[in-house]
Amino acid sequence: MNILLLLAPFSVFLGLLAVGAFVWTLRTSQYDDIQGAAERILIDDDDHPDAPEAGDAAGR
Repeated sequence: MNILLLLAPFSVFLGLLAVGAFVWTLRTSQYDDIQGAAERILIDDDDHPDAPEAGDAAGR
């Protein structure tokens, strides 16, 4: 039963750490361009040496 005194605070700490990591990803704009990242993985850069940079949306 004494192990609960160790595991309960540890699990709360891990939960808060996960929430903190999620908030950090929101603040650093990790989820801004989900569709663009999904399409960018399919582009073969070897066929198009003059292709615009990955962050340039004007070249589409």
